[in-house]
Amino acid sequence: MSLQGKRVVVVGGTSGIGLATAKAFLEESAQVVIASRSSARLDEAKNLLGQDVEGYELDFRNDESVADFFKNVGNFDHLVVTAGEGTMGLFKELPVENAKEAFDSKFWGQYATVLAALPYLNDESSITLTSGVYGQRPPQGASTLAAINSAVDGLVRGLAIELSPMRVNVVSPGIVDTPIYAGMPEDQREGMFKGIADQLPVKRIAQPEDIAQSYVYLAKNGFTTGSVVDIDGGARLI
Repeated sequence: MSLQGKRVVVVGGTSGIGLATAKAFLEESAQVVIASRSSARLDEAKNLLGQDVEGYELDFRNDESVADFFKNVGNFDHLVVTAGEGTMGLFKELPVENAKEAFDSKFWGQYATVLAALPYLNDESSITLTSGVYGQRPPQGASTLAAINSAVDGLVRGLAIELSPMRVNVVSPGIVDTPIYAGMPEDQREGMFKGIADQLPVKRIAQPEDIAQSYVYLAKNGFTTGSVVDIDGGARLI
């Protein structure tokens, strides 16, 4: 299925995986719309991607903001959501309020975005959400994030039935070298990445471009729906 001329909305498309995904869709000759909470990041992303890219400020935790966003965008063909913040911490120590905030962002934010987008999509459209490998293989301190990711995966399976023939899928990345780790001291970050890479069958940490190709695949493949696409370097095997 060609993406040439198709209109693709990437929520979270200004940094990391989202930015790489927006670029990957542009390389397929799609028309790309990006959204972010940060106007500064929108400007930076448009400078990188090209001024033909449409950009909008969006806080997808706010229903009114989401409704206004899609009203401004109008009809389009494919929705990708890479935005959403999780949280880490031992279950017995993590405040319930922190867990609820993480659900509000990564689960309810994606839920509300899909709901608001539906009137502007069509039967040949696709929706691709984002979960994560901790939904299947959580380490210590990832119980809340595991629950959020599992909830997203379950939502996608249900929506694939309810929204048929529209296709709904989810990308589940492992650890990726993105700006989310920029706050760590460089030596600590590199040490963490090396320790994880040494355990993975692929012997390296993913780059955003590795994950971006999965979103393109799911938009192009008209026979894939209700699927969780794991891009984790083999983390589930170790």
